[in-house]
Amino acid sequence: MTALILFDFDGTLADTAPDLAAAANKQRLRRGLEPMPYELLRPVASQGARGLLRVALGMMPDHPEFEDTRARFLEDYAASSTVDTRLFPGIPELLDDIRAKGHAWGIVTNKVTHLTLPIVEFLGLMDGAAALVCGDTAPRSKPYPDPLLHAARQAGFEAARCVYVGDDLRDVQAAHAAGMPAVAAGYGYLGGDHDITLWEADARADTPDALWTAIESVLPAPAGR
Repeated sequence: MTALILFDFDGTLADTAPDLAAAANKQRLRRGLEPMPYELLRPVASQGARGLLRVALGMMPDHPEFEDTRARFLEDYAASSTVDTRLFPGIPELLDDIRAKGHAWGIVTNKVTHLTLPIVEFLGLMDGAAALVCGDTAPRSKPYPDPLLHAARQAGFEAARCVYVGDDLRDVQAAHAAGMPAVAAGYGYLGGDHDITLWEADARADTPDALWTAIESVLPAPAGR
């Protein structure tokens, strides 16, 4: 294997927003509120419970009911995290192509292990991944470099031979802190107030179909050259 391509999960490999938004709307329904339009919840899907409860309920972490509501949200999400979640179009072919070209790929996500594993298994990604690092795997999560460096070690690669792809500024920051080039997934859960051009990513893909071209442009040279 000549390089390791690491991917963020939510909003990069998998479109998990429908099930996350549904769990957020369940918290509204319990309060007698109408469901919020999906279009308003999708942009904060990568922010997890904190972002979704802020938008769905106007609830910040210092709210006295936040922790209880967060726990119920996570329970609801765990119970229905594979209802409408799918890989983005073109991702299965991309992952096959990466391996066909002699590279390896892995997943680094801030989603905790017990929420990540059922979805990864449901989507058929477990066998092909050279590394799987979740939000509770390393001492610190993204934007710190710890999980990316852990994934590189897990797969047997030096950081200099890795690339990281993600749809959040934290992904770019983590990649650069780990000494890896970063590819910004412009089709992900960016949110309207995020200017991707300011992230200083090394390459950008605005559709899943454009990912390989962006990745290839920052791949390290084959070892020995």
